[in-house]
Amino acid sequence: MNVLVNLADGFFDSPALASCWDELNSFAQVRRCACDELSELEPHLSGTDAILLWSWPRLTAQVLEAYPGLKMFAHIDLHQDMARLLFEHGREISIGRRGFSPAVAEMALGLMLSCLRKTPWHHEKMWRAEESWVQRYPEEIDPHERQLAGRRVGIVGFGGVGRRLGELLAPFNCELAIHDPLLPAEVGTVKNMELRELLSRSEVLVLCASANASSKALLGREEIALLAPHSVLINVARAALVDTPALIERLERKDLVAALDVFDREPLEADSPLRSLPHVLLTPHRAGGIVESNRRILDALIGDLRAWKEGRPRAHALLPAMIASLDA
Repeated sequence: MNVLVNLADGFFDSPALASCWDELNSFAQVRRCACDELSELEPHLSGTDAILLWSWPRLTAQVLEAYPGLKMFAHIDLHQDMARLLFEHGREISIGRRGFSPAVAEMALGLMLSCLRKTPWHHEKMWRAEESWVQRYPEEIDPHERQLAGRRVGIVGFGGVGRRLGELLAPFNCELAIHDPLLPAEVGTVKNMELRELLSRSEVLVLCASANASSKALLGREEIALLAPHSVLINVARAALVDTPALIERLERKDLVAALDVFDREPLEADSPLRSLPHVLLTPHRAGGIVESNRRILDALIGDLRAWKEGRPRAHALLPAMIASLDA
């Protein structure tokens, strides 16, 4: 079996990923490239049975027709239109994006705790030797510095990240509810609410959804206004879920705390108002992108490539019914 791997050189240079490539080499003839453009990739496709890549470059119908022997696609991530095109041309797809879920869920939990206990702001003041030490109890204690235990938590999008976050929250005995139009009214013991109801009742709201037709601009000005005073908004999903100017307007009122890992433009502009707002915790799109995630994803996709070669069921196969859960 001939496998083409189209990933940045860093994937092959990392010692932590070496065993992944050893496994792939044990059952396949492997070639590698690092092409961002389809015109660069196409010359490498001849004689290829399967390809492992991220979500780019996007192939065309003409390319798929020109290389009928390319039957199997192992994607780290994939958009809806490309998935449909591959299925229309009879290709098999495996997807590894859920390998990011454990790390993203842990990041979301860490951001929730940080925002509720205000640890980043305490640290910043201590770094500058400007902190205030509580002298009079309890009147000098900030009533908006709170524990996570028992809070009303809402999760938007209850896929891999949302479900894992729900598991991590179990010891905190939170009042958990979700909004996910792709799921039934109840998922186990968790109620699936209409969005406005979830926004109104949540003390902490975590965005975990893909950005597609059902979720883009999900939180506009009216929806953001429904968030209770001094609630916490966490976005570890996609910036497109939120109307950023409307969010900035709300944050300027200083009655909402937010932690944002994703932005409309990345890198975030140096002069973005988000950088100077007093109740915003910013991270540079780091929720999922750690070495353990890369290892987990490659193990999953390479396992599926072996299973495809041997005619066995694939653990991470993408099915047509799953397309709606992908980014548009």
